[in-house]
Amino acid sequence: METLSRDERLRLMKFVCSFAWTDLEVTQVEREMVRELVDRLGFDAEERAEIDAWIDTPPPPEEVDPTDIPSAHRRQFVDAVRALLESDGVTEVERENFRVFEELIA
Repeated sequence: METLSRDERLRLMKFVCSFAWTDLEVTQVEREMVRELVDRLGFDAEERAEIDAWIDTPPPPEEVDPTDIPSAHRRQFVDAVRALLESDGVTEVERENFRVFEELIA
């Protein structure tokens, strides 16, 4: 993931945050997972504020279109979203949305 450009890393985080909202509740564990990923990817203060906003209020659906993910990065996006979902247990709604996500970017 560290090889992604700044815009690609932000897009990744937008997807991760949107999946945190799938069950309409962002748990503390999910927030911690997002923070860890933000730290690992080395975002600056402005980028962190943008990501914090997405974890507090979900990104608009039209801004998280899976078909916009470059094919070279799709596996990284799937892996990051899966890690977030598994961090606090996967609900049936999350499982179904993840299945659709994987189909759309396959």
